[in-house]
Amino acid sequence: MKPLILKNTIQKYAWGSHTAIQSLLGESSSQEPWAELWMGAHPKAPSEVNFNDTWIPLNSLIGQYPIEILGAPIAKKFNNALPLLFKVLAAEHPLSIQAHPNKIQAITGFARENKMNIPLNAPHRNYKDDQHKPEIICALTPFTGLKGFRKIASTIEMLKMLCPINLKNEIDTLKNQGLKLFFKSLMELPGDDKIQVINESVKNAEKLADQNDSFKWLIRLYQMYPQDIGILSPVILNLICLEPGQALFLPAGELHAYLDGLGIELMANSDNVLRGGLTPKHVDVTELLDVLTFNETKVEILLPETITSGEGQYPVLAEEFSLSVITVKNAAVYSSTQNRSVEILLCVNGKADITYNDDKPTVQIQKGVSVLIPSVIDQYQITGDAKLFKAGVPLP
Repeated sequence: MKPLILKNTIQKYAWGSHTAIQSLLGESSSQEPWAELWMGAHPKAPSEVNFNDTWIPLNSLIGQYPIEILGAPIAKKFNNALPLLFKVLAAEHPLSIQAHPNKIQAITGFARENKMNIPLNAPHRNYKDDQHKPEIICALTPFTGLKGFRKIASTIEMLKMLCPINLKNEIDTLKNQGLKLFFKSLMELPGDDKIQVINESVKNAEKLADQNDSFKWLIRLYQMYPQDIGILSPVILNLICLEPGQALFLPAGELHAYLDGLGIELMANSDNVLRGGLTPKHVDVTELLDVLTFNETKVEILLPETITSGEGQYPVLAEEFSLSVITVKNAAVYSSTQNRSVEILLCVNGKADITYNDDKPTVQIQKGVSVLIPSVIDQYQITGDAKLFKAGVPLP
């Protein structure tokens, strides 16, 4: 077992970028948009590794050598599977408004849809697996997103500016009965009423755009989704712009959307998504209402906290993953801890050498290269001039 360079899958979705991931990988711009780079062992798109001169899927290799790659505690806890999925995400256009289920909801929903014989690839299927999907997004460029419900008073104030006539009843509902009934009534507006709300909101947003970035985003979303009530999301959810290195944690049940930018995304190894708008894909309002947490959200922007020389870790409590940033330069040497599990490193800038077990050859990495460090390697060192992100699995 040695550090294994990963060959990763590109997901080409319409909201992706023609240049962002391509630039990270040293590729020229592409005709098709590249949206996500997946690093991990998800069966939908596992990374491949060169093992004994043969390229094989990472999930197959883990199946053959779970203890060596994951380590005994993680192999036991997660049933011989890598519990995380590591991504680079490039949003040139907004992603759908969405939320993810908690563990119980995922297990129940997956079993229910299996019993109903809904194919896994059916467009109206909500649950693709029985796992929850907490996640962290870390900005590589300025990154704009929506996260959690705003304070009710703030939403009421902005809705009165945007749509005082056609949303009068819904504004009263929000004021007197809270977020859930308000959101339900908004999502269930009849077609003609919805169009009147959208038209009134856009007309006033155009007049007031200079006063508030949320109004600017409402107009931008309208240009892409002119008949989608989700264009109101920037005045209902918290609008955040992350600077490079800043991060957000998204727990189960929290409504969110990524609008623009390049980021590192790390999550539990799940593909469960409940959508709430800004998409031509299936939106199940009833299921979404059951999954969502209807609380005013205080946004906490995360920064890495130093845990050892050259490494800062983002303060997130998740069983499946941890995210760190490692910086090496000049003569400084980064040494991993000896008590560790499986890790994936992604170099986002510069070049570096990974050495391990003293008598083994050095593994060289550079910008855009990712490598899996099996648990069986007790300790490794990184030297050079580079910045890397590290996805790990916390030991139980």
